[in-house]
Amino acid sequence: MKPGRYTELFFLDEVTAFAAGHRPCAECRRADYNRLVEIWSELHPGQHGADAIDDQLHVERLVPDTRERRLYEADFDELPDGTFVLHDGNPCLVLGASLRPWSPGGYLTPLPRQAGKSAAVLTPPSLVGVLSRNWSPLVPFLHPTATS
Repeated sequence: MKPGRYTELFFLDEVTAFAAGHRPCAECRRADYNRLVEIWSELHPGQHGADAIDDQLHVERLVPDTRERRLYEADFDELPDGTFVLHDGNPCLVLGASLRPWSPGGYLTPLPRQAGKSAAVLTPPSLVGVLSRNWSPLVPFLHPTATS
């Protein structure tokens, strides 16, 4: 892909895009992008614009030498709804008192959230910070299967 071109990615829902380390498009989702920039400025004073956000997300999602997915540990009790974690090696959405296993077609049967334990987190820390501030985009935040 050439610099300055669009990344042609489509996700099941907003939280899946966040888990992959992507932000709303500044052109086609301007209102969501502007809201993200407001929150981002609180989380990262001095970082302005899409390039700064993308650079930070890139650092948070990949290990530089191996380009493997960067994970980090956090307490389940501290993770906001919309965060993705690994549970038994599978990506799961944290939602209320449950974990919803992810699949390309939607979320599967809920599992209990592991209260009092830690999790390997997939969603980059900066985007967990955005979710902690009650992120509410104009596009679907959750696929309908997350709450069915």
